[in-house]
Amino acid sequence: MNVVCIGSGNVATHMAQAFKSSGAVILQVWSKHQAQALALASKVAATAISDLELIDQSADLYLILVKDSAIPEIAESLKSVKGLVVHTSGATDIRTLSSIRNHGVLYPLQTFSKAKAIDFAEVPLFLEANGESAMNFLRSAAASISSLIYEVDSEKRRILHLSAVFACNFVNQLYALSQDLLEHHGLEFDTLKPLIMETALKVQSAVPKEVQTGPAIRGDEQTMNHHLALLNDMPELAEIYRTLSNSIKKTHS
Repeated sequence: MNVVCIGSGNVATHMAQAFKSSGAVILQVWSKHQAQALALASKVAATAISDLELIDQSADLYLILVKDSAIPEIAESLKSVKGLVVHTSGATDIRTLSSIRNHGVLYPLQTFSKAKAIDFAEVPLFLEANGESAMNFLRSAAASISSLIYEVDSEKRRILHLSAVFACNFVNQLYALSQDLLEHHGLEFDTLKPLIMETALKVQSAVPKEVQTGPAIRGDEQTMNHHLALLNDMPELAEIYRTLSNSIKKTHS
């Protein structure tokens, strides 16, 4: 299978390497920044390009791996290709690619950083395509890099993406706020890591609602008031504390 990767960011880096490891030939890596295209192309034995007009027209699979707002422009440049064109966005409707004959979506539900290795075989992939033939090909391509394959439409994929923002992006922001709070008082974030790990491990085998702990679920108003007093000089953090505590109380009322 010959693949063209359009993009050079975090998702592009991991997905290009996953397809390369599966035996696919990565023909090209495109980025508007030639240096970034070269950096990824060198890892997957591909040709680096920064001009959309130079995209190889003969590939079997075109992976659009760019920010959501750039997808329509990329799609316009791929209208004449014969291979399957997919974007990897959780929030973008498949109809964004409707001008392309064979198109679909290959959405990896995971958080990616270039420097952090990931076992792509354990990354859930959510598929959508504009026809049976396109879906059959996409299913086969996806199965070559992951063992977790699901077929969902654009509406359900948007819900998945939204839930991932709550479960990943917002949680990570809370980690960052926790670190700021600790360091403000001369304490180390490392002291929280065992707690973070245990919390993550719990939900692998339990329903999150059933393993909630802390003062809010206990209705411990005295402790919560003490916490809020400690945040007198941090009104934004105090507001987040109130909002999440109220959410916990409402969930378990």
